[in-house]
Amino acid sequence: MSVYVALLHYPVYNRNGHVVCSAITNLDIHDIARAARTYGVSGFYVITPLEEQRLLLDRLLRHWREGYGAHSNPDRKAALELVTVVASLPEAVALITREVGTEPDLWGTGATTAGPSLSYHEARERLHQGRPTVILFGTAWGLSSEVLRLATYLLPPIRGATSYNHLSVRGAAAVILDRLLGQSP
Repeated sequence: MSVYVALLHYPVYNRNGHVVCSAITNLDIHDIARAARTYGVSGFYVITPLEEQRLLLDRLLRHWREGYGAHSNPDRKAALELVTVVASLPEAVALITREVGTEPDLWGTGATTAGPSLSYHEARERLHQGRPTVILFGTAWGLSSEVLRLATYLLPPIRGATSYNHLSVRGAAAVILDRLLGQSP
């Protein structure tokens, strides 16, 4: 099964509905990488067009993969080895296509997604059919409609026990990965 995760920092919405580029957050990278490693994800792409942000993340990754962090926390190193930093979603898709030999499906996520959707049960079954898939997560206030239009399918929003619906992207990623790849109770 070839399942990838992509965390997009552009194009995403801000609270006013404008398309923006959000800043990379250290916690998001660490926590999503740890969840990705836990659930057997093939790779984790962090996408930002800002060169300074990519350089900052490259420096952070070197610390945990090669520097003192690699020796002091081998579990963190193993998780962060999944991370690839790229400038755009097309670049990530091209790298994955080269790796697996076919273009992957893109599955969008969001708190209010509408469009061609799969239930989590249907999505889980599709993943077991072996088609390479990239699960797209957006930072800030979510993926832009431009990105969601590229998605083969949209996954349902996560609904909790209350009307409050504002999970962090790292929390949402962990829940979604568990629903798609976790062991059944």
